[in-house]
Amino acid sequence: MYWIALALTLLVALLHVYFLVLEMFLWTRPLGLKTFRNSPEKAETTRVLAANQGLYNGFLAAGIVVGLVLAQPVLVTFSLVCVVVAGGYGAYSVSRRIFMIQAVPAILALVFRALA
Repeated sequence: MYWIALALTLLVALLHVYFLVLEMFLWTRPLGLKTFRNSPEKAETTRVLAANQGLYNGFLAAGIVVGLVLAQPVLVTFSLVCVVVAGGYGAYSVSRRIFMIQAVPAILALVFRALA
């Protein structure tokens, strides 16, 4: 159980680093446009907001990684719960797809961490 929990936790951190890259650096590029289903015009006008959101995703990843490195399970759990809340709000306010991509892996990580 420990290794599954660790793998899922690291997956959530990696996903959030990927979201950081997409939102901060690729938002107006073809991959960012396709991923977020944006037009070039909309992407350009929302570029700064997306970069800010990307930075927050980076902080979520950092909380998980720092918590793992420093063996601080409370920090890891807090960061994963923040991911679940963000994914839930994203599903409510933008698209249910966000819940599946962001919140479900974090929920699974939390469940396996509790079982480990």
